[in-house]
Amino acid sequence: MEWLLNVNLAAKAMGGKILHCDGDELIQSVSTDTRTIKDGGLFFALRGERFDGHKFVPDAVAAGAICCVVNEESQQFDGLPVIVVEDTHRALRALAEEYRKQFRIPVVGITGSVGKTSTKEMIASVLRENYRTHMTQGNFNNEIGLPLTVFDLMSEDEMMVLEMGMSGFGEISRLTRIAKPETAVITNIGLSHIEHLGSREGIKQAKLEILEGLQMDGTVILNGDDDMLWDSRGEMEFETLYFGIRNKNCDLVATDVRMYSDGSEFTCKIDGESHKFSVTVPGEHHIYNALAAILVGLKYNISIEDIKQGVRKFAPSGLRQTLIEYPNYKVIRDCYNASPASMKSGLEVLSLTQCQGRRVACLADMLELGNASEKAHYHVGRLTVEYGVDCLIAIGQEAKQIAKGAIDAGMNPADVYEFDSNAAAMEQLPRLLKKQDLVLVKGSRGMHLEEIAEAIGELE
Repeated sequence: MEWLLNVNLAAKAMGGKILHCDGDELIQSVSTDTRTIKDGGLFFALRGERFDGHKFVPDAVAAGAICCVVNEESQQFDGLPVIVVEDTHRALRALAEEYRKQFRIPVVGITGSVGKTSTKEMIASVLRENYRTHMTQGNFNNEIGLPLTVFDLMSEDEMMVLEMGMSGFGEISRLTRIAKPETAVITNIGLSHIEHLGSREGIKQAKLEILEGLQMDGTVILNGDDDMLWDSRGEMEFETLYFGIRNKNCDLVATDVRMYSDGSEFTCKIDGESHKFSVTVPGEHHIYNALAAILVGLKYNISIEDIKQGVRKFAPSGLRQTLIEYPNYKVIRDCYNASPASMKSGLEVLSLTQCQGRRVACLADMLELGNASEKAHYHVGRLTVEYGVDCLIAIGQEAKQIAKGAIDAGMNPADVYEFDSNAAAMEQLPRLLKKQDLVLVKGSRGMHLEEIAEAIGELE
């Protein structure tokens, strides 16, 4: 759409002071990276642990930025059009909140410890059957990414689906004030970021911050198989709907579940009638994603047949769980993130996927688990035996407990290999793997296990 904000209005929304600029210039786009600047763009000079965008202000102007948002007046900006603010990060959020007000469209906000991105994509897949839907791209779910997603809204968009991540208290609160969702979905309460939040109860309270921005007539959609979310029933001042597989008291329950190597089928009773749904990617976790998407679709008056079609069309993106077939190996690449729950999901998919060789689990550290880390990694190790893993490759210091748990649960120590680094593991891959092996490659994003997946692809 054509932006309705000029530099003057933007400065007012951010509480900033304009220098070397008339203020009447119309803003055409927003960027935090000089490589993506377009003519008429507004550049935010953000500071991080390893970078300082203020150094690139002259480059941004040269690339076509009509103005740059900076933290302080400085001689390096002499003659350059800038808006001086107290905090460029806060200013970015403030402007996104102002821009969001131009659109009177429903927003679905999604948070949770595990499965946010795949749930977001499943919901968007359903909504796109009836609406032009804008959604968070990739991992743009934080206090920089979410505002940038909002700035990409177009006048033609009819729905928006926003993912909200966090690592501490207050982050989702700030994001939901921008998003102002009409529907809030919480996938589960796990252990991710427990070292910052202290307990699952703390994680729950941080996730429930999403309700602070929820519209008064909004709807909350929760996983009823999650004990902490189910125990919250009756506590919210909004319409609350639960989905689940095991908890038969939920508003939407998956029954007659059938799991296959290439997907799953399940039945739901809706308005007294039974309907069968199909998911074209394996794993029970995707059934949960589908249940959340079905409830969202029903809320926005999408027909059952269109919801079924949207669920069938879903496919995960990026480094998330993807089956790659190389000439001599199959790899389940799942390198975006890791937690005890997502490790279990990955192992489940490994057990369900057809293969002619062995089932190999290459598992690395799960980060940010705090005091729960040792026990959580050990439990994942025991799960490898439960899910029929033939060979375990453990990478990282924390992953040593995965190896210990596997051996204690009965895996042959000769089939368990431990490495301190990706490089050390990659060097041994030709010796460890056999042709026709199916390999699950999974660990926290910071462990960069996509390197392992690529190395397997290069093996003869």
